[in-house]
Amino acid sequence: MIAFDLVGKQARMAQLEEKTADPSLWNDPPAAQSLLKELSDLKEEALPWLEMKRHLGDLSDYAVLAAEEENSESFEAEIREQFDALRQRIEQMSLATLLSGEHDSSNAILEINSGAGGTEACDWAEMLLRMYTRWAERRGCKIEMIDRTPGDVAGTKSVTLLISGRNAYGYLKSERGVHRLVRISPFDANKRRHTSFASVDVIPEIENAGEVEINEDDLKIETYRSSSAGGQNVQKNDTAVRITHIPTGIIVTCQNERSQLQNKENALKVLRGRLYELQEKENQARLAELRGELRAIEWGSQIRSYVFHPYTLVKDHRTGVETGDVIRVMDGEIDDFIEGYMRWDGVPVK
Repeated sequence: MIAFDLVGKQARMAQLEEKTADPSLWNDPPAAQSLLKELSDLKEEALPWLEMKRHLGDLSDYAVLAAEEENSESFEAEIREQFDALRQRIEQMSLATLLSGEHDSSNAILEINSGAGGTEACDWAEMLLRMYTRWAERRGCKIEMIDRTPGDVAGTKSVTLLISGRNAYGYLKSERGVHRLVRISPFDANKRRHTSFASVDVIPEIENAGEVEINEDDLKIETYRSSSAGGQNVQKNDTAVRITHIPTGIIVTCQNERSQLQNKENALKVLRGRLYELQEKENQARLAELRGELRAIEWGSQIRSYVFHPYTLVKDHRTGVETGDVIRVMDGEIDDFIEGYMRWDGVPVK
């Protein structure tokens, strides 16, 4: 596990606090905003640990005083309960120290694509969309739909979401891969069991445009009429945007905004994330080889199975984390799987 340097963070916070008192700070607005963001992030990281340290000190003092009482046994249960609650909180906070990647604190661009199987697969993609939306809502994240292609009969063929919130990418990158569903099909009159697949991809939102440079000459930009819901303006005008990055062949689309300009900006966000992901895959090829694992997103390489029939089980095939409460999972309660992945992925390569 990565060490959490609380003392170092406190010292850095003090330095930044001193700089914020300088009247000339806002002579350079971009630099000032960067400084304030760093200070805000440090506070969000450090203050919970400082508060926890205070709670532990108070609990320790309380335990010493209770031990001096004649009926000290009556305080034991209360002290144990408070200690267990603190321990669970510390375990949860410790997981955040594993989010040490360059963009783990970034917003996440999440894409779901239905696999082979027609309506069955599209319905499964829609179920996953609901699951991740519920998860994000519980964490107080902002959810913006960038692009969506509905299924021919029901569900969703593909959908792209921007999930904005601290560490959104760091948590959701655990979901990258193929998800497999086994259930009695609601679309099958004979009530037969079906297996469906959907792929989930997660990339960080690259807010600094200079971090991933895009040459305008390398782009082929096309506009077309949106097929999504959005009112008469969206349906009648060429507001949807398709961008092809010629050197890599990467294609991104956006059609959910009423403005062509906004759709273009959102499409470029996705493109930056995809180019960053491509660079990371190239940089981490050797690391993946050392792990003895190829984390490709392809059919037949499912990371997690969701079984509704003949028994109920959700199991992550990488970490071994599993539960029989599929309804709870489909309602967005996936933190056990995310935390299991973080612990598994955080083990150093030897």
